[in-house]
Amino acid sequence: MSPSLTPSPLTRPQTAKKIILPDLVSHCTFDLRMSRHRKQVTVETKKWLFKDGNLLGKKREAYHGLKCGLLTSMCYPDAGYGQLRVVNDFLTYLFHLDNLSDDMDNRGTRTTADEVLNSLYHPHTWRSSARVGKMTRDYYKRLIRTASPGAQQRFIETFDFFFQSVTQQALDRAAGVIPDLESYIALRRDTSGCKPCWALIEYASNLDIPDEVMEHPTILALGEAANDLVTWSNDIFSYNVEQSKGDTHNMIPVVMNQEGIDLQEAVDFVGNMCKQSIDRFNEERRALPSWGPEIDRDVAIYVDGLANWIVGSLHWSFESERYFGKNGRQVKASRTVELLPLKI
Repeated sequence: MSPSLTPSPLTRPQTAKKIILPDLVSHCTFDLRMSRHRKQVTVETKKWLFKDGNLLGKKREAYHGLKCGLLTSMCYPDAGYGQLRVVNDFLTYLFHLDNLSDDMDNRGTRTTADEVLNSLYHPHTWRSSARVGKMTRDYYKRLIRTASPGAQQRFIETFDFFFQSVTQQALDRAAGVIPDLESYIALRRDTSGCKPCWALIEYASNLDIPDEVMEHPTILALGEAANDLVTWSNDIFSYNVEQSKGDTHNMIPVVMNQEGIDLQEAVDFVGNMCKQSIDRFNEERRALPSWGPEIDRDVAIYVDGLANWIVGSLHWSFESERYFGKNGRQVKASRTVELLPLKI
């Protein structure tokens, strides 16, 4: 999959002052629920993350505004405390990795990937003093105590794909390339980091679903629809911050470039794709085959976990300060975002 060598245009026309967000919250009718362990995991993960002087100054402030414990608690509302803590540690660390990779060239990304993947494949024998490796081994040793072999394998494989795709993203960014939409969608399904989180649904719910069921086309299609909604809506919500940095690894400038449309039209275009991904999820859910009572029960729990991610991520995006600062609830109500000036 090679991106088209299209020179990067300005990420938005200079005349645009604001965008109107699509109403994705109303389109999503899944129940929003919250784990009763939210406060406890938030406190314990904070201690874990800040141990040894990790994240200082503005990065520490950004951590508090992120509200990752809220995201975890909305997306895994039924997990027991121990598992929710592992998931929250991982998600918090994943956002931490995201911040690292945002400023990395592909060489730096590969170094991080080597450290993380060696720590995952050899959690008891890999020796390294690198902070990211230590953190990886710490959460993964806790995860493998109860995760099924299949969930462990899916977690590692999809995290490996994440690093491969982030490396490609870094190369695109360095070259100032905007990929075509098809290439972008394929890459973004891995750069999102959603796929390892789907394996964590199995872990957090104590599921041991056979590989042939997890690899069934309908199960894969449900995971892809959930990934697309989480990822594409994130591109809409994060666009303002990203365009202010001149970053074009976002579906909105990709669509503007390919379709020759203006900014608001591109936001509406991506918004419609998001709504279609929710509709696609519901259609695939209705088409689930039966594997017998026991497996069907576990599959229903897994699919509910994907639905929790869809609704949880949408609501969290307006509660977190990552995309709209302290104005998230106001933006949620008005759906109007005033565009930030370019910083470059």
